[in-house]
Amino acid sequence: MVFEVKFPILGFEKLKELKLIKIDDLFMKLENVDNPNPSFTLINPYMLREYEFDIPIYIKSLLDIKNDTKFLVFNIIIIANPIDKSSVNFIAPLIFNTENNLMAQVVLDGAKYPYYGISEPISMYIVDKKDKE
Repeated sequence: MVFEVKFPILGFEKLKELKLIKIDDLFMKLENVDNPNPSFTLINPYMLREYEFDIPIYIKSLLDIKNDTKFLVFNIIIIANPIDKSSVNFIAPLIFNTENNLMAQVVLDGAKYPYYGISEPISMYIVDKKDKE
């Protein structure tokens, strides 16, 4: 699904259209429509932890989000090898309005959301199978 960028991803202000590709229930890929680079790996934050925030009014307006609008929330993950060395940016989620194909990045106020970090180790949220045994 292709989305028009209404509020840019920090550092990638020139990107105007991005394609969201499902990898599985946990991961998505976000690619530049015009070029395979840059691309971002995204993660479903709700599968990792409790995750809640208020979407700012200006973002709701830009994306035309109403009370009954269907939208998705993902976070950028920096993949490392091994995977448990990867990190997630919880302070700047990406919002995708799936009804009109508009998207934006929201940078949350750190004072209001002190428990969301810019580079949190994914190892804090995943359990190794060996640990379960």
